[in-house]
Amino acid sequence: MAREKNTDLFVSKLLSDADINHSAEVSGIKDVDKALKTASKRGTGKIGSPEFLALQGDFLLVIEDKRDTDHHISQGPDGQLLMDTKSLTDYAVNGAVHYAQHIAKNSSFKKIFAIGVSGDSKHHIIQPAFCDGNQVKLLEPIETFINFNTDNIEAYYQEQVNGIRPDEELELEEIIKLASELHEALRDYAQLGETEKPLVVSALLIALQDSSFKLEHLRGDTTQTDGELVWNAVQTHLKRIRVKPEVKKAMILDQFTIIKNRQSLNRVRDDLGMTPLKHFGQFLEQKILHALRANVKEDILGRFYSEFMSFSGGDGQSLGVVLTPSHICELFCDLVNLKPTDTVFDPCTGTSSFLIAAMHRMLKEAKDDTERAIIKEEQLHGIELREDMFTVATTNMILRGDGRSNLECDDFFSRTSEEIQAGIAPSVGFMNPPYSQGKSDATSNLREISFIEHLLDSMAPGGRVAVIVPQSTMIGKSKEDKTSKKRILAKHTLTSVITLNKNTFYRVGTNPCIAVFRAHTPHQPHAKAKFFNFEDDGFIVRKHIGLVETESAKDKKQRLLDCYNGRQEAASKFMVETTVLPEDEWLHSFYYFNDEIPTEADFQQTIADYLTFEFDMLTHGRGYLFEPTSEPAEEVVPC
Repeated sequence: MAREKNTDLFVSKLLSDADINHSAEVSGIKDVDKALKTASKRGTGKIGSPEFLALQGDFLLVIEDKRDTDHHISQGPDGQLLMDTKSLTDYAVNGAVHYAQHIAKNSSFKKIFAIGVSGDSKHHIIQPAFCDGNQVKLLEPIETFINFNTDNIEAYYQEQVNGIRPDEELELEEIIKLASELHEALRDYAQLGETEKPLVVSALLIALQDSSFKLEHLRGDTTQTDGELVWNAVQTHLKRIRVKPEVKKAMILDQFTIIKNRQSLNRVRDDLGMTPLKHFGQFLEQKILHALRANVKEDILGRFYSEFMSFSGGDGQSLGVVLTPSHICELFCDLVNLKPTDTVFDPCTGTSSFLIAAMHRMLKEAKDDTERAIIKEEQLHGIELREDMFTVATTNMILRGDGRSNLECDDFFSRTSEEIQAGIAPSVGFMNPPYSQGKSDATSNLREISFIEHLLDSMAPGGRVAVIVPQSTMIGKSKEDKTSKKRILAKHTLTSVITLNKNTFYRVGTNPCIAVFRAHTPHQPHAKAKFFNFEDDGFIVRKHIGLVETESAKDKKQRLLDCYNGRQEAASKFMVETTVLPEDEWLHSFYYFNDEIPTEADFQQTIADYLTFEFDMLTHGRGYLFEPTSEPAEEVVPC
C-alpha cells in the first residue's frame, strides 16, 4: 500500500503543478457525490470512490491510479476496453472509465475525462478517455495534466474528442496560402528574384506604417513613380521612429532602391489596372498587415521569407539559411529562464525571430513602461551578415514596435569576443548559425561548433547560451570539431542537449538539436548534463501546411521543462543525466540505457516469442538449430 500511496502523491503533485484544484475520493459536488454512492466497481450498488476528482469549467476529471504499469489498462484482443469486475478493480484506466460512465449516467455531468495513471514519478503511464454516458473514446497517453486546466481543456476537447482543428492551425493555413499567392504574384507581375521578393514586401510594410502614406497616392505616374513614393514613405517613417545609427538607416534604404528602379514594379499593367507595386500594397494592407498589427507571436514576415525560400528550392539551402520556427524561439526563452533584466544577443539574426520572441517575453514581464523602453533601446542586440536579411530583420523589428533595436550588418567573426563583451556584455545568447558551410580547410572557421565557441567566449561571465544546430555538430566527427569541443568544456559548461523533432525544419532535411551552455564556468569532471529525446514534441506535418502544433504540444513541452528544471524525474528513454567528455557524442542516443525493469508480462512475452520462433523453425525443417552442439572430447596428455 505504501507504493500505491506514493502514486497518489505523485498524481496529486502533477494536478497541482497544472493549477488544477482537486479532491480525493469525494468531489464536494452534490450531484456527483450522490452518483458515487452506488458506484461500486463490484456492482454491489454500494459506494465507490475514485482516487481524485476535479471540476474544470464544464468538464469533470475522474482519476484512478495503480502502483504498477502492469495494471494500467485491460483490453480485449480487438482493443476493446474490458469492463469485467477484475478489470475494473485491478486496472487504472478501466476503473476510471467505470466511475466516469456511472457518473455520466446518474448525474447531469456528460463531459467527463476519465484518466488512468500507473507507475511512479519516473516510470509511469497517464492515459485519458472521454466519457459521456453512452460512448467511451480512448485517447493518446499524456505526460502532464496541463491540457486539463481551465485555460486549455476546451481546446483539448475540441481537437482530441471532436476532431476540430484549432483556430491557430486554420490561421496558419491561411497565412501559408496567402504567402504562396503573393509569391506567385511577385514572380508573375514583377519578375522578381527570390532574394528580391522579401525586400519589396518589407518596403511596402514599412511604408504602410507611416501615417502620411496612402495607397491611393500610387497612380503609376512616370515622373514620380509609385516606387519613389513608397521609398520616400519608408525614409520618412525611419526618421519618424528614429532608427539609428544613420549608417544603418542608409543601408536599409539602399536595399530598398529596387522599388524605385525596377520598371516591372512601376509600370501600369492592363490586367491589373494599376502598377504591380500598388497591387502588392493592397494585398498586404488587406490580407497581411492586420496580423502584424495585432502583434501576434508568429513571425509573419519570417514565415513569408521561409515560404519564398521553400518555393524557390535553391537559394536558402545553398546559403545554409534555415529560419527558426516560432515555437523553438519561445522554448529558448524558457530554457534560459529569460528575465526583463537580461541583455540578449543573436549573432546570426536572420529575420529577428529570436529577438522578437525575447522582446515579447521581456516586455510581458517588465514592471513598467520605463523598463519596457530600456528593453527596446538597450537590451536587444543582433548581427546579420547578409544585407538583404539584415533589412528584413530590421523591418520585422520595426513592425513589432521596435525600430531602434541594436541590429548591425556585419560579420560575427570580425568582432573579437573582448569587443563584444565590452560593448554589449550579453547575459543571454541565442543562435541558429548557418549550416554546412565549414566543409573545407579554407572555411573550417565557419563550422557550427566554431560559431558556438565564439558566442560562448563573447558572453558576460555566467551568461546563458542556447543554440540550435544539426545533431552532427554535437557528435564532433572531425579532428577540428573534437578540438573545439575540448576547448569549450575547458572554459564553459554544457548543461543540456535536446534532440528535436526531425521535422522541426520542415522540408530542409536537417535533424536538429538544442544545446544549452553556461559561459565562462569550466565544465567540471563531476558535473552532469541532461540529454533529452524530444522528438515527440506534439508537432506534426499536415499536408499543404507543413509543421503544425497539436494540443498535445503543451503537455509535452511542460514535461520537458519540468524535467529540465529538476521538478520531475523521467525514464532514460526520455532523459539521461550524466557526466560528459569532449570525445563523447553530446546526444541522448549516445548516453541512453534502458533503465526499465522488465515486468512479468515482458518475461512471458519473451518466452512466447521464443517458442513461436522455435515452432516456426521446426516446421520448416530447421530443428537442427536447437540441437546441442557436441564438443570433441578433450585429449588427455599423460604426464
